[in-house]
Amino acid sequence: MFSQTVEYALRAVVHLADRAPSPRTTDQIAAATRVPKAYLSKVLQGLCHAQIVQSKRGLGGGMLLTKLPSELTLLEVINAVEPIGRIRECPLGLTAHGVHLCPLHKRLDNALAAVEDAFRQTTLAEILAEPTRSRPLCEFPSGRVSLKA
Repeated sequence: MFSQTVEYALRAVVHLADRAPSPRTTDQIAAATRVPKAYLSKVLQGLCHAQIVQSKRGLGGGMLLTKLPSELTLLEVINAVEPIGRIRECPLGLTAHGVHLCPLHKRLDNALAAVEDAFRQTTLAEILAEPTRSRPLCEFPSGRVSLKA
């Protein structure tokens, strides 16, 4: 349902939220999220353009979130790189339907609305605080990869 770009953007911001308020370089983010650096750079540019992240130059610089993790929702991140395409009018272009969706397209749009709501109500802080055996972007208990290193 979601593109690789959305997945990579979410991985990047979850990593930045986990490390907030410390800036992270593109190399650090790429290594922690297992996103190819060239692709990550494009994703981060999009997130910068949408003012989700900002770049801090100089020694100790890198990428930072523009909001606290408790104030940034998953929906904001998703919409910054690839908005969820709601069905506002008949996708077949049937003039008789117009904005009055048929039962099939109405149900599809209702499902998209439910997904939007779920992501609108979920912050990055909630993702990181949720009790789990598998912390986001970390491999535990093997210790092979840990973002806290």
